[in-house]
Amino acid sequence: MVDLIKRYKWWLFGIIFLGGLVTYFNRWRSFHEHSQDKFILAAAAKHGVDPALIKAVVWRESRFDRQKYGTAGERGLMQVSEKAANEWAREHKIDNFQVDQLFDPKTNLEAGSWYLRRALDHWQTESEPLPFALAEYNAGASRVQRWVKGGGITTSQFLGNIDFPVTRKYVQSILDRYAFFKKRGRM
Repeated sequence: MVDLIKRYKWWLFGIIFLGGLVTYFNRWRSFHEHSQDKFILAAAAKHGVDPALIKAVVWRESRFDRQKYGTAGERGLMQVSEKAANEWAREHKIDNFQVDQLFDPKTNLEAGSWYLRRALDHWQTESEPLPFALAEYNAGASRVQRWVKGGGITTSQFLGNIDFPVTRKYVQSILDRYAFFKKRGRM
């Protein structure tokens, strides 16, 4: 047995090292994934949005990186745009709001959840408002209006009308992750 260990010691070392690396990664991911739960739960309760949905948006937008800076200037966990943040601040009468406050998780989740709630309310008459609201969150209300083409459209027709492949993929990835978080039964 000792001869076998000596002969394959580098293979054994590699297997043990990889096992440790996988364990470390899984623990890090779990910690990272739950690091903002208290703020997500608070924002969800305040704005009446399922916390698993908010978490799915955060997962897609920033992978829980609160310092994420988007290519079009979006900031933080939910990648809130300056325009959306200013609308949120105006609506909530927040004086002296600075867009860099979006790097604060609580502020970002408040603004992002408010904006998501507004999009959900906007599309509440649809049989499945969520895909429409997610498309609006990603691409803006005017583009979604164009993709709806006057109304009376099914969700699958709507998804087919989205001429931004990135937005179509965005909506589907959040729907999938939302289902995953709900299936796990925990936020």
